[in-house]
Amino acid sequence: MALISRKKLIYPISSVLRRYLIKYSREVDIPIHYHELLRYTSSIALYDSKDQDTLWETVFYAESDREEIHQNVKKIYALLKAGGDMSVMDHLFIDRIDLCIYGNTQPFRVRIVNRINDNFDYFYIKNADASRVYGLEMEHLLSPNRISYLVHQNTLIEEHIAGIPGEKFMKLHMDDPHLNPIRLAKEFVKFNERCFVRLLGDMHSSNFVIDVTPDFEETHYRIRAIDFDQQSYEGKKSIYLPQYFKENNALIQLGMKYITPESMRQYQREERALISTRLKSSHKEIEDILRCMEHDKIAPQENVDLLKSDLAKHYKNPAFLDCRNMGEVLRLSLNQVIR
Repeated sequence: MALISRKKLIYPISSVLRRYLIKYSREVDIPIHYHELLRYTSSIALYDSKDQDTLWETVFYAESDREEIHQNVKKIYALLKAGGDMSVMDHLFIDRIDLCIYGNTQPFRVRIVNRINDNFDYFYIKNADASRVYGLEMEHLLSPNRISYLVHQNTLIEEHIAGIPGEKFMKLHMDDPHLNPIRLAKEFVKFNERCFVRLLGDMHSSNFVIDVTPDFEETHYRIRAIDFDQQSYEGKKSIYLPQYFKENNALIQLGMKYITPESMRQYQREERALISTRLKSSHKEIEDILRCMEHDKIAPQENVDLLKSDLAKHYKNPAFLDCRNMGEVLRLSLNQVIR
């Protein structure tokens, strides 16, 4: 069973990471920052459709502030989705701004609605944490998914990643007669491998969603991480393997029932081959971000020392023991894929 030892430290964005973000157009001037959204005057608990407390609070602003805040938040959405073109925002309005009261960084979630057809979208405004930014960028470069995010100073803007929350899926959909257990178990094996290779930790059921795509013959599944602040942070190898989290037991048991050891090794090899292809196709960007990580501090030294020792044993590769920081550990982990 995987256990997080203590609350994660928050690391500011360093000058080397800032240069990377500017180079690849992730750093964009925005009209309102995280700390300005803290000016709310009141809040109420947000409940879901079954009257369960979501642990989010809807916040309210003074009349004198609300119009300006909503207009600036709309501009952020235009930057995130339309390159700053405000003409596409004419029919949109800010329906609600929620604050997560239990998360490490206490993010704001904005619900934006099209008044013509009531279609809606979400995005997030957060305190920028270097670990999370590295995690978003690695997800963009090394996973099958593209990620849209922006940074300015100490504020991080993230798009909403759609899908059924893992916890909800395991509670409500595992007995669905249309469920394809073999395909779902295969995707969990591949997701497990992706997380381990690129050292994304803490992937229990609350930190990923399951994207379900019906096809003309079968149903396809994609498991997508939605929380990236445990990128290359923890020292225990098990934290980077979703298979060790008890919250994922329903998916783990599915794999034990339907996936043979031979099939599992095949799926692991397939996923590593895909990661290797992405490493080659995005070589310049990955080399740049790894160099940033190698000159940055994103984890306590004791975590670095523990993880490099664990991986040296796992891969039977003593070169891990020479790593000085998480950037070097991640580079060597990715090199294992190429080898």
